[in-house]
Amino acid sequence: MARAAYVTDLKSLQGECSANYLRLLRLIGDMEAGQARDIALSANTHHFGDLHLEVLETAPYTTMVQVSQTGPLDDFMAGPRMRVHLYHDVRMAEVTDFQRERHFNGRYRYPNARMHQPDEKLQLNRFLGEWLAHALAHGHSYDLPEVR
Repeated sequence: MARAAYVTDLKSLQGECSANYLRLLRLIGDMEAGQARDIALSANTHHFGDLHLEVLETAPYTTMVQVSQTGPLDDFMAGPRMRVHLYHDVRMAEVTDFQRERHFNGRYRYPNARMHQPDEKLQLNRFLGEWLAHALAHGHSYDLPEVR
C-alpha cells in the first residue's frame, strides 16, 4: 500500500511562529543590535544551563536573534544553537538556521540525504517554542532586576 505524501501543516507552522514572536519579544525586550542576555534555566533544584540571547541585527521590519544554550555537558557536546528572524510586520518569528544549517524547506521527501524529517521546519519552530516557554516559566535573568 502506498503512503500518502506529507502535506505541510501551514496553520500549525504559522501559529507556532506567531507564539514564538511573542515569547521572544518578552525575553529580549528592548535590546538592540550587539546586546545579549543570559537566562539561567532550571526546574526544581536542577540547573540545566544558560539560555543565551543575542540580537545580531535590527531593521525597521525585522530583527535577527541568535539563541543558544550552554550547560553542564559542554565538554562532551555543543548545546543547541539557532538563528531566528523576527518579522515585525506579520508578528512572526522563524528559525532560519539550526546548528549551522540554513534554509529549511516546508517539507522533505523521506528518506533524504540529510535525513530531515518530512516536517523538519515545523519541528524546529516547535522546539524553539518549547525552549522559550521553559525559559519564561523557569528562567532567571542575570541582568534584569527582580520584579515584585
